[in-house]
Amino acid sequence: MGTLYIDRKDLEIRLDGYAMAFYANGVREGIVPIKPLKRIVMVGNITIETPVLHRLADEGVSVIFLSGKTQRYRGVFHGRLHNNGLLRLMQYKKSGSPFAAEFSKEIMVKKITLQKDLLEDADKDRHDLRTILCRGISTLESVIEKINNMGLDIETESLMGFEGGAAASYFAAYTSLFPESLRFTGRTKRPPRDPVNAVLSLTYTLLHYEVVREIESIGLDPFIGFYHQFDYGRESLACDIVEPYRPCVDRWVWELFRKRTFTGRDFNEGDERPGCYLKKEGRSRYYVLYEEWADGIRKMIRDEVQILARRITDGQDAIPEREQGDDDPEGWAFPLDHGGK
Repeated sequence: MGTLYIDRKDLEIRLDGYAMAFYANGVREGIVPIKPLKRIVMVGNITIETPVLHRLADEGVSVIFLSGKTQRYRGVFHGRLHNNGLLRLMQYKKSGSPFAAEFSKEIMVKKITLQKDLLEDADKDRHDLRTILCRGISTLESVIEKINNMGLDIETESLMGFEGGAAASYFAAYTSLFPESLRFTGRTKRPPRDPVNAVLSLTYTLLHYEVVREIESIGLDPFIGFYHQFDYGRESLACDIVEPYRPCVDRWVWELFRKRTFTGRDFNEGDERPGCYLKKEGRSRYYVLYEEWADGIRKMIRDEVQILARRITDGQDAIPEREQGDDDPEGWAFPLDHGGK
């Protein structure tokens, strides 16, 4: 157990010792132990008693709140943050040093390389799209070479310009991989306007807060980035770290639709609010699939955050060892869509 998804409206959650008890219309329908949990995703209209939040905070369980039908991020709850102020102080100093440019170049080269790899793999199967895929691959190779040839005096605006050019070519090719019936012609968000963007947005959101959790658990400040500059209310460091994982999300979403795991029938469009979103039954399947995919990604993110912390401290032993037994167990998807059973 690692992750609990609660996606059922009008549910009440009460504390029962070291477990959460679930009630619907005053009738007890299920119970989940708190100890094995690392994170909870709550979707929609759910009532939770304060003692439950106290227990979750004591046990270090993060809670992500998403809105109901649109699955928009609303907030995150966690216990006390890490006490490692020295690490954060070093992070602030590094954000204004040449390290910021070095780190920014690294994550952009990695991201664009993974985008290129995805298009190359697609080109092996989609000979009918060879022209547009090869054009995208060529552009990405050129951008990678240009970034590698630039020194550490590169300005963030210049690097973002390269990223923008790469993204335009990449998405022109990436969108061609999906059938026209899905109406996926480019990246749209707030709201997503087609099924592919709906799944991309939801997955990007969940992955972003996987990164925020790892950043905070080791003692770094998620708001102070190196590539993404400070912007009020934005977890800029999490945005930095998640960049190279975006092509991993893109590949996974492509596979979902290529295998017809999801089709247009799994989505609501223009129902009460503008945009396109997974229906409840589709979300139930999505949570299970996301956990299977994210299980391997989480360890990679954790390792990357630990390596970054050591680089920030120039290899000094300023990072306390994690408590024994803190390894993340296998993710557990439990949407509570069937009376908590």
